[in-house]
Amino acid sequence: MDWSIISQYYPLYETAFWLTLRIAFLGILGALFIGFIVSLIRYFKIPGLKQLATAYIEISRNTPLLIQLFFLYFGLPRIGLVLSSEFCAIFGLIFLGGSYMAESFRSGFEALSKSQEESALAIGLSPFQIFYYVLLPQALAVSMPSFSANVIFLIKETSVVSAVALADLMYVAKDLIGLYYETDIALLLLVIAYLLMLLPISLLFSWLERRLRYAGHGTSGTL
Repeated sequence: MDWSIISQYYPLYETAFWLTLRIAFLGILGALFIGFIVSLIRYFKIPGLKQLATAYIEISRNTPLLIQLFFLYFGLPRIGLVLSSEFCAIFGLIFLGGSYMAESFRSGFEALSKSQEESALAIGLSPFQIFYYVLLPQALAVSMPSFSANVIFLIKETSVVSAVALADLMYVAKDLIGLYYETDIALLLLVIAYLLMLLPISLLFSWLERRLRYAGHGTSGTL
């Protein structure tokens, strides 16, 4: 193993690491927002919007991220809309992740017993208070394992954004392999980079899951 090549390519991996992390962070943040809105539309069965939300989820979940990126980066310029590689990567993650997050939110809401809402109404809470103080904390607690899996899934999906000429971790690894045929070094650095990104997130979600479950049980016990 040639350590001189590692020292030479380390700055490129570091830059690619922060780029990948930024894309993942913005994509996941946008996916959480879109997923929450879509889940509310479906949970409350808003006429008209419910059908659109369902169509979005089906299209998003049944098309690969790579195809979505190709459409954004190569397809849209044909109608005069040119987007940067980074914007395409972020938007693609939001579009894909939003549907998965929506299903996570929805499963959390639907797992709650109707007696929770009825008990809250009986003690005089407003609909907003019921949603914010009773339903939402418990739904988040129920959905946390699913959220954790979705976040890790979306971070790993960033490995395909190099297809739209973005110098992420996978792009740098392929470059190192193509120029020097140093497959072992390239893959070792790639694995280390993704572990540094994913392991703290996995531990954080495990801690959040325990906290939210405790808070959810505390809320249900007061009704």
